[in-house]
Amino acid sequence: MPTELVHSWDISPREAAAIQNDLRHLVVEDNCLGKVQFIAGVDVGYLDNGRTARAAIALLQYPGLELVEFATAQSPVRFPYVPGLLSFREVPVVLKALEGLQKKPDLLICDGQGRAHPRRLGLACHLGLLTDIATIGAAKSRLCGRHDVLAQEKGSWVPLCDGEDIIGIVLRTRTGKNPLFVSIGHKVDLETAREWVLRCLTRYRLPETTRWAHRIASGNVRPVLK
Repeated sequence: MPTELVHSWDISPREAAAIQNDLRHLVVEDNCLGKVQFIAGVDVGYLDNGRTARAAIALLQYPGLELVEFATAQSPVRFPYVPGLLSFREVPVVLKALEGLQKKPDLLICDGQGRAHPRRLGLACHLGLLTDIATIGAAKSRLCGRHDVLAQEKGSWVPLCDGEDIIGIVLRTRTGKNPLFVSIGHKVDLETAREWVLRCLTRYRLPETTRWAHRIASGNVRPVLK
């Protein structure tokens, strides 16, 4: 790992924000994806009244979207909940879970922000930089930015803007349902991010990657692999 990416996780929120400002310039916004065979969903749940974080990685084969592998990890929560600093709370346990996979994902889809972040370094960007894997942020809610009215039909989208910057898109993934907020994480462009989120949809609002990761992170489901 390049030395500029190495940092402590035992830091204050102010130090964490400074690290985000330093790392934001290293994110690659060009599309570097080659052939995609394995796509991973990433999610983190909490146990013990929020004292323990449980990360889940669900690895799906593309194009069939069958679950072929999964891994989980747990660790005590050591960073407070601060909007905009979620990666410092969750990325350490996600990295631990990723170590449990036998196959390396070609693409990660995170239940969180990428560039659609006040300092342009959300969880998807941070994780992409540390793993050097192409990464997309597909969040269920907006952290920052503004957008025009979005049509109700599945596949409709509008830019998500912050000042003069286009930081992501608002994407309708199911007709009449709340949209997702999609943004670049690392090594993809915004159009590629939109296309891959749509490719991972079935009949639900959330991509299959996220749906599987949610279920596994909850601890209530132990999937049977095909």
